[in-house]
Amino acid sequence: MNQEIGQFDAEKWLYHSKAETMKLDEDKIDDAVLALLHLTLHDGNRAWKSFDWGAMNRLHEKGLIGDPIGKAKSVLLTEAGLRESERLLLKLFSKGS
Repeated sequence: MNQEIGQFDAEKWLYHSKAETMKLDEDKIDDAVLALLHLTLHDGNRAWKSFDWGAMNRLHEKGLIGDPIGKAKSVLLTEAGLRESERLLLKLFSKGS
């Protein structure tokens, strides 16, 4: 592994770089995942569920998506999840006007 690139410890949500160890904010990760789910919307409010399972489960617990466990390759966003995913997409990723 390249010594210049940090490592992520998924069990403890820690990112270890050469210079420091940083605790990652699960809420910010969840916000980013929800915003990115908005980019994969299809058939109304379905989105592809190819993101971290921990984040997907937390979004389900927050009532923003349907249960991600199952054979389907996509997940249903709730009405609140649709609104929040669009808001976060614009907040986190728009370049501004």
